[in-house]
Amino acid sequence: MRQLFSFGVIGCLGFLVDTLVLYLAIFLGTGLYLGRLLSYLAAVTVTWVLNRRFTFAQRGGGTALSEWAKFSVSQLSGATLNLGAYAALVHTSRYCAQHPVVAVAVGSVAGMIINFTVARRYVFGSAAS
Repeated sequence: MRQLFSFGVIGCLGFLVDTLVLYLAIFLGTGLYLGRLLSYLAAVTVTWVLNRRFTFAQRGGGTALSEWAKFSVSQLSGATLNLGAYAALVHTSRYCAQHPVVAVAVGSVAGMIINFTVARRYVFGSAAS
């Protein structure tokens, strides 16, 4: 339960990074979709660092680079839900296109549980099974 709570808190920080980078990218002219891809990658990296340090500190093995690669790949199922929900909302809802933070939030929640399960079992060591 402590791990799930920690993962959730770090997910909230990831949401903030995701949103800030998205709005910065949109301001710089990337648009809603490329901006979201860039913001998602920034958020995944930040959450990996924090989860590695706090949520799953006693687990894992191997190099940081291999662990980051495993984390990034393992998050693809959650990313599909996350980015899919975002794209559907900004495409179909004028409100979400004007306020993409709403779509980021829905996408983040959609991917969180699957991302936690995969990170716990696959990325941060077999001791988590």
